Amino acid sequence: MSYTPTIGLEVHAELKTVSKMFCGCKNEPHGSEPNTNICPICMAHPGTLPVPNEKAIEMVLMFGQAVGAKTATYSEFDRKNYFYPDIPKAYQISQYAYPFLTGGELEEVELTRVHLEEDTARSQHDKGEESVVDFNRAGVPLMELVTEPVVHDSATAGRFARELQLLLRTLGISDANMEKGEMRVEANISVSKDKTFGTKVEVKNLNSFKSVESAIEYEINRQIELIESGGTVIQETRGWDEVKLKTFSQRTKETAKDYRYFPDPDISKMDIQKHPAFNTSLLAEKMPVLPKFKRDLYRNLGLTSETIEVILSSLEIDNFFSKTLKLLDEDSKKVALAANYITSDVMSLLTQEEADLSDLQPEHFAELINLLAEKKIGSRVGKDLLSELFGSTVGPFKLAEQANLLQVSDESSLKPIVEEVITENESVVTEYKAGKEIAIKFLLGQGMKKTRGSADPQVLEKLLIESLK
Repeated sequence: MSYTPTIGLEVHAELKTVSKMFCGCKNEPHGSEPNTNICPICMAHPGTLPVPNEKAIEMVLMFGQAVGAKTATYSEFDRKNYFYPDIPKAYQISQYAYPFLTGGELEEVELTRVHLEEDTARSQHDKGEESVVDFNRAGVPLMELVTEPVVHDSATAGRFARELQLLLRTLGISDANMEKGEMRVEANISVSKDKTFGTKVEVKNLNSFKSVESAIEYEINRQIELIESGGTVIQETRGWDEVKLKTFSQRTKETAKDYRYFPDPDISKMDIQKHPAFNTSLLAEKMPVLPKFKRDLYRNLGLTSETIEVILSSLEIDNFFSKTLKLLDEDSKKVALAANYITSDVMSLLTQEEADLSDLQPEHFAELINLLAEKKIGSRVGKDLLSELFGSTVGPFKLAEQANLLQVSDESSLKPIVEEVITENESVVTEYKAGKEIAIKFLLGQGMKKTRGSADPQVLEKLLIESLK
């Protein structure tokens, strides 16, 4: 009898606020010298009082609207008690009984709850016999999302995590870089032969989508092999070893009772519906176009799923493409051409040439696409002009005009070029006349080279064939 895996995901995302969750310290845990963005509040000095960051709460509520979650009417912060060097207070300010959001769905995965808490400090254990702690991250706003145990394979878990990252970036509430720890995924995994749940094992330290999928696959197989050999799965927390590609035991899994949750007496209870900053209509006005709706738009314009995902994978590219669409009046043929240039030539320039997309004006790019669509320039000229447009104050038409690169379709202007090509390539001409028709492509290439790509290739090929009869 086969086993059914059941997977629930817990995801933490650092929010992009200016200041930390409960104090005025700069929210910059990655780009500053250690222990510089700290104060008596995030260092838990006696007598200090936390004040909730309204912007962080607003971001969580926006996320709730995006996933169709139910917003709480009443909420509070709780103390999650445990002792560890990265928690200076010996408790973490989190939420337990009254989270900001419940329910919702993303990528066809049902959500249980979404709550807000403060991040912990960062411990480093690679300093010889000593461990050091950087408190710049202590107190950073952290959104925690918990899914229902409705995932049954690693691929679904990976898709969910990728879509969540895309949504967080689209909303502008988190950069969600997994390699920086701005988005951390934990998987709760169990296997069973029937409809009941097996013993749950939590796997931490998953810092890439590949790790999420690989760790889930490994843990499913480990649990099945353990049960089949007569062993028993124990409820525990395990880590993921990126080198050995296997999970390893860390500690026995804590329960809610172990954390001794209780309402934080230093933070006032919140009536969400009465708070002016959290007005539903105001939050809706700040909502950008969500990925699921962009996919529908791009699909209706004729783009392939692969092209759509490449565009959506970069918020910068997607914003640029959206601006271009408006300038092209969403003409499907021009949109397809623009998408092709963006996902190939533009992205290549950004990586290989280290160009900056902010140096390319959408107006200039749209003008380039119009010139190509109207066959006023050829594809070779278009690619060359594209690189010149980065940082240019002059549009592509003027650049092409100044360099005599506007496409030439006039036969009388191209005939001298045809005669030159035939005269200079006698051996290739002989091959063509002997029946090697592919040779015409070489001659055409020579003609395009002589005109620096400005000749209409169809007219040029027609003239070559006529001259060689």
